[in-house]
Amino acid sequence: MIYNMLNKNSSEDTLRSLGLMTLGSRLKRLGERLQAEVQPILSELAPPVAAGQHPLLAALSKHGALTVGELAALLGVAQPGITRAVGQLAGIGLVAVTTAAEDGRRRLVSLSPDGVAFVAAAREGVWLRVEKAVADLCAGFGDELLAHIGSIEDGLARKPLTARAVEERQDDLA
Repeated sequence: MIYNMLNKNSSEDTLRSLGLMTLGSRLKRLGERLQAEVQPILSELAPPVAAGQHPLLAALSKHGALTVGELAALLGVAQPGITRAVGQLAGIGLVAVTTAAEDGRRRLVSLSPDGVAFVAAAREGVWLRVEKAVADLCAGFGDELLAHIGSIEDGLARKPLTARAVEERQDDLA
């Protein structure tokens, strides 16, 4: 019986039907799908690098040598994830990790010469094609979408969702 109900409603997108309550889940699903669809394009580059690691390479290209903490802050990613990615990228020779001259406790991550060449090839080849493909997907609303996402990120920075939920509960109890 349950199978028939599930099969009957198999075209329903439960996350979509739950509205704003599942916004995070929908954005995660969308992000994972976009990264999965971008990966075959990025795989044209050698060595192969996961889609999620390309922003790290772009940040190093733009800003130069950075600490893991600085990379985490720039990309909005937890430090353990950055540490893992740096280890993987160092393992394939795209980044170098050195000790800062002014403070031996600080470790700096920078693009290796192979990393500089990789980023140049990526920027001229696949990154531009990916950007154009996403722009085509978002034709007519891309800038507006980015502005809305920025507003959500800024709003969470000002007041986390947990604080907003506590306020709602207090309002309901009043």
